[in-house]
Amino acid sequence: MGADTPKNEGEGNRTADAQYRRGVEDHVKNHDVQGDADRARRAVDGPEGEELRRAEEKGKSHAKGEDPKLKR
Repeated sequence: MGADTPKNEGEGNRTADAQYRRGVEDHVKNHDVQGDADRARRAVDGPEGEELRRAEEKGKSHAKGEDPKLKR
């Protein structure tokens, strides 16, 4: 393995987890999260809602499955 080759941390990759958490923390601190949520809600409830639902279904069709706890 070369010096520039990332180490395989296996399942539970701590480096990726730390990067993800830093990114989420940065987003929450530096963005209008409530405004983002409000805009998303208006989009889903508005004229583009049907298109967004079709896109969601298309994305789900590529997934192996969804966590049953997330079902509405």
